[in-house]
Amino acid sequence: MTSPIVRFAPSPTGRIHIGNARVALFNFLFAVAHHGRFALRFDDTDFARSSEEFARGIEIDLAWLGVVPDAIFRQSERVALYEEAAERLRRSGRLYACYETAEELEKRRKMQQARGLPPIYDRAALRLSPAERAALEAERRRPHWRFLLEPGVVEWNDLIRGPAHIDCAALSDPVLIREDGSFLYTLPSVVDDIDMGITHVIRGEDHVTNTAVQMQIARALAPHAPAPIFAHHNLLVGAGGEALSKRTGSLSIASLREEGYEPMAVAALATLTGSSDNVHAMRSLDELSQSFDLSHVSRNPARFDPADLETLTHRTLALYEFGDVRERLEALTIVGRKAEPLWRAARGNLARFDDILTWWRVVEGDIAPIREDEPFLKDAARLLPPEPWDETTWSAWTSNVKSATGRKGKALFHPLRLALTGAESGPELAALLPLIGHAKALSRLAGA
Repeated sequence: MTSPIVRFAPSPTGRIHIGNARVALFNFLFAVAHHGRFALRFDDTDFARSSEEFARGIEIDLAWLGVVPDAIFRQSERVALYEEAAERLRRSGRLYACYETAEELEKRRKMQQARGLPPIYDRAALRLSPAERAALEAERRRPHWRFLLEPGVVEWNDLIRGPAHIDCAALSDPVLIREDGSFLYTLPSVVDDIDMGITHVIRGEDHVTNTAVQMQIARALAPHAPAPIFAHHNLLVGAGGEALSKRTGSLSIASLREEGYEPMAVAALATLTGSSDNVHAMRSLDELSQSFDLSHVSRNPARFDPADLETLTHRTLALYEFGDVRERLEALTIVGRKAEPLWRAARGNLARFDDILTWWRVVEGDIAPIREDEPFLKDAARLLPPEPWDETTWSAWTSNVKSATGRKGKALFHPLRLALTGAESGPELAALLPLIGHAKALSRLAGA
């Protein structure tokens, strides 16, 4: 395979949700796995609803996931290309003016359905005489423009779905330009794919029916250019099977970030859900890309349950080495010689990254010790060995306490944990005790 060029093309009309992010991740991981290029292309020709605020928000959400584009394009800055392509299609007879109103088209569809006919456009505009066209324009009707589909079956080999085909006789000629002269999604997308040299179009299966139309437009505009390879993946749905919508904020990336989930947990769950691969924790997108394979994607809907993010976030944090999180710890002012050993000790006990602050307070700050058995704790305090301490200190100390008090098991260890950490459970005290230090340990045990 030559180095692929892929794209993620969101409309900046809202913040992206996990289903949109899945498309971006599929494209990005494919590019990384095959040493290709990934472009972020904002389909922002809907000027009424698109905004720079949403575009910036999408970039932030992708960056949080680790998806960094090699190039960024905005269709609003490329309108001249689309105008030129439209004019070429008009000259070749493939783009034609239609004057029906939305109400007239709806009435015609209902009549076709009542007669048992497929509700496709009947190309009435092509039968207008010059006089009829002039009369409609005299009424100040502004045309919309349709692409004239050629009859026949369009075939392609889908990287996920296998051999696929669409009979264009079953499709309406698609509207490419609205009455106000603005472009719908289809023509700019094809023009950009040609201009950018897109080699693979990886997108949701809701776009399967668009493929035949886009392949015909591409052939009309660039008959000698190679067609991109298509891959249509299953769609993410909510845990209850509900469709996701960026307009309602369903599982938005911003909300998942605010809830404290790890970006790698979100990326792994979004990518591996609905595939033959087991969902498991990973340290990086590079690692995820090494196992990413479009042929593993299922044809069935992929249910995304946010509850799974709880476990996966915990497991992801447990994988991280200190170098993976050094900067994030510094942002929480967790620095100095205790930072790395604390991370190693506590990473397996974190539900969210910020939970590390709890254990930083245990070793560096003040806590409220829980002293349930004062006489026993004073005996334990009396037996505390002098520093320096290391990870063998806990075992040596508790062995002496056991011999002196006769305590063992939970009766020995639980009161010590409550006093030293103020918590019922947590990291191994063999690792924590040297970080807590003699002075703090003595104060918490004896109340000194």
